[in-house]
Amino acid sequence: MTRLFHVSDIHFGAEDVAALDWFARTVRDERPDAIVMTGDLTMRARKHEFDAAAAWLEGLGRPVTVEVGNHDLPYFNLWARFVMPYRRYRALERMIERPLDLDGVTIVPLKTTARFQLRFNWSKGHVGARALAEALALADRAPPEHQVLIACHHPLIEAGTRGTSRTRGGRRALQALTRAGAHAVLTGHVHDPFDIEHRSDGRVVRLIGAGTLSERVRESPPSFNELRIGPEGIVTIARRMGAPDTPLG
Repeated sequence: MTRLFHVSDIHFGAEDVAALDWFARTVRDERPDAIVMTGDLTMRARKHEFDAAAAWLEGLGRPVTVEVGNHDLPYFNLWARFVMPYRRYRALERMIERPLDLDGVTIVPLKTTARFQLRFNWSKGHVGARALAEALALADRAPPEHQVLIACHHPLIEAGTRGTSRTRGGRRALQALTRAGAHAVLTGHVHDPFDIEHRSDGRVVRLIGAGTLSERVRESPPSFNELRIGPEGIVTIARRMGAPDTPLG
């Protein structure tokens, strides 16, 4: 069995120190095989926020792969947003979309952020043709016996949470990824955990969302997901700070 900790939306700059310490203690005590971070490491994409996030992730002492979130693009500096939006990620570049050698599991990154969108709210998701093609190519190369997990920031379709993603191109991407054999899509953004089944073209894919370890909680306290993955499939457990663990799905 492979055990992953799926964490998201830690929002350094608006982080919950107690929640971060709780997560770090849990990692040290339980030593998961890897950690999947699905975006929004920072609040305003400032350099000191990225530096703090990088130091925290490195200090966990486990393999980590990171996908970017909308808060990780420069917010106030439009020139930086359009010309070099990921320059401040240099402290994290070894972890961004890092391939992980896991028993029976392939993690495929999918970018759902955009520098610019033709709508007022740029925080919402967007799946471009190039990002989808790259994810499909990686999924196609996964060993046939592996569980294929797509890691992205925004839910590709709405999951009934208070927060929304409104991801443009998300439904089309989900259909294509399901046809390509994806077993689950891991996301963040909405700050509440969920695990639901979605059926498409006779196949089933799990949509799994992690909560937040920041002060920006919504319906749930600070939380992360534990994924237990074996030949029988995926078991998702929401680990909530100060509350009982909750099986999802």
